[in-house]
Amino acid sequence: MRALLRLWPYVRPVRARVGTAAVVAVVASCLSLVIPLVLKWIVDGPVAGREPAGVWFGALVVLALGIAEAALFGLRRWLVARPLAGVEAAMRADLYRHLQRLPIAFHDRWPSGQLLSRATTDLSLIRMFLAFPMTFLFVNGVTVVVGCGVLLAQDWTLGLVLLVPVVPLIVVCSVFETHYSLVARRAQDQVGDLTTVVEESVLGIRIVKGFGRHRSQAEAFGALAERLRGTELGKARLLAGIWAVITVVPELAIGVALVLGTVQVADGALSAGTLVAFLSTALALRWPVESIGFLLAMSQEAATSVERFFEVMDEAEEDDAERDGDVDGDRPVPVASPPSGGLRFEGVTFRYPDAPQDAPPVLDGVDLVIRPGETMALVGATGSGKTTLTALVPRLHEVTAGRILLDGVDVAAMPRERLRELVSVAFEEPTLFSASVGENVLMGAGPGGAGEPELRRALEVAQAGFVRHLPQGDATQVGEQGLSLSGGQRQRLALARAVVGRPRFLVLDDPLSALDVHTEALVEAALRHVLRDTTALVVAHRPSTVMLADRVALLSAGRVTAVGTHQELLRDSAEYAWLMSGAGTTGGTR
Repeated sequence: MRALLRLWPYVRPVRARVGTAAVVAVVASCLSLVIPLVLKWIVDGPVAGREPAGVWFGALVVLALGIAEAALFGLRRWLVARPLAGVEAAMRADLYRHLQRLPIAFHDRWPSGQLLSRATTDLSLIRMFLAFPMTFLFVNGVTVVVGCGVLLAQDWTLGLVLLVPVVPLIVVCSVFETHYSLVARRAQDQVGDLTTVVEESVLGIRIVKGFGRHRSQAEAFGALAERLRGTELGKARLLAGIWAVITVVPELAIGVALVLGTVQVADGALSAGTLVAFLSTALALRWPVESIGFLLAMSQEAATSVERFFEVMDEAEEDDAERDGDVDGDRPVPVASPPSGGLRFEGVTFRYPDAPQDAPPVLDGVDLVIRPGETMALVGATGSGKTTLTALVPRLHEVTAGRILLDGVDVAAMPRERLRELVSVAFEEPTLFSASVGENVLMGAGPGGAGEPELRRALEVAQAGFVRHLPQGDATQVGEQGLSLSGGQRQRLALARAVVGRPRFLVLDDPLSALDVHTEALVEAALRHVLRDTTALVVAHRPSTVMLADRVALLSAGRVTAVGTHQELLRDSAEYAWLMSGAGTTGGTR
């Protein structure tokens, strides 16, 4: 109940229709209890008195009650269908919005399949609970209470016989809920694991095929699917057990009541009509009682889904230090201190949140100054922390200690929206979305947007002339992950996205690694014009990229060990000379 009550903020806007639907369902269900009373009248009246007209009238009344019951249940379904679909849509929208605002560290920890299963399967289970079990646990409970009152009113001794199984059924249901909740949670987590494997296999299909790993992937999938199958069979066994108990115990009680009632009719202590009405009422209560098992199962799965949903929703979002001109917490906005311009790293230390406590930090006391309008190349061996340092500028990760200043203002004191208007990034691994070429590039234009001239300029800077030869030009859909394009084409579009908004600060993580030497030379020539008007930090692995920079910083084991021009570092730093010689050519770092 604690888990399910967390749905109230979503259900509250539609509570009127849901409440009305519950009342309508109670009325419809209770109509079925009127039918046995009509049967009693028919048996003790027209049938006993041999009056055919009375029998036909009673039959018409029963038919009318049945039609009214069906119409009311149809009305209940109509009342809840639209609002509960809206509840599901609202929860899915909130989950998606929240995922966009969660820090990168969260996404590093959570498999995407687990998030997908929460946004699809779990929310569907919640909607099904709101549409059916939530209402009918209440409706069936009211029906059983009213039905028991009718039974006791007809014959209290037979009524007590039918009430005997209540206590053991409550105990059985309590035990069932305890066990089923554990199995339901395990099954839903395993669905998330299975979704992750499917997603990874689809996105990595080129690797799977290229290395002939389809059998091993199929075996991994089969193992997870078999584990899920075993868990689902466990759920089925529990449900079969509770269903058997809930069905058999009331049936035994009805059988005993039938024998006792027949004896009383034979002795003249009970009318035949009363016995017919009693047994008809008891049989009408079979469904409300027998449905308890699967209603509890659906409710438990929904409760587990709610827990899984709020596991994500309870994760803290990226917090902006400044909102509406105020600063959160006790950290003040730093006053600009000379030299105030450019990009400055002051004692920056960073450790990944999931790193062991005794592990050394990825960055340890980095001090670096990039003057306004200057381009700084960042060079270092694999694992030295280059990519991590660039990710700290737009606050994809938060510094563990120290601070980063943009024009004298600590980035931690800036709203992220403002920070990411000032800083534009291009990553070594370019990511494109299932949209057109133009839409992918213009994502970097910021809230002010950009038009056709800016798009053309960005494509020209990135030497992305291939766009003109695509089937629909810049309106061509690039497909999921942009895999319809080559690696170099994707990288050029990512670079165009970084420069289209004319950012004041530009952070490039080895943006030319996938280009051939001729295209690289053309891109570098065009990029020099862009770099004149911005302050840039560029991760470089090749001398040609380093030559774009005014100065070079050498990062070694998380520290800046040398800063100077390319020629100065070649002369004064053996490590830098070794890296630029080709012996230390590196790929991306974490």
